[in-house]
Amino acid sequence: MANSPQAKKRARQNERRYTINKARRSRIRTYLRKVEEAIASGNQDAAASALRDAQPELMRGVTKGVLHKNTVARKLSRLNARVKALG
Repeated sequence: MANSPQAKKRARQNERRYTINKARRSRIRTYLRKVEEAIASGNQDAAASALRDAQPELMRGVTKGVLHKNTVARKLSRLNARVKALG
């Protein structure tokens, strides 16, 4: 349990950041799921547009510190390869 004022403030900040980051991660996963569903349907146009929508959301996750930049680069690269393979 936090005792000092500094530790109490830190605990409050961590709690606030946790909820914000949780929402961000959830939003990113939703975009990724839409891309996965479009790929599964076999429609390349839908998959490409879903990937275009997901890309800025993933990059925002990097700038906000929710995801590592290499993780996002890897995910985008693999998704892009799968979308191209549909054609």
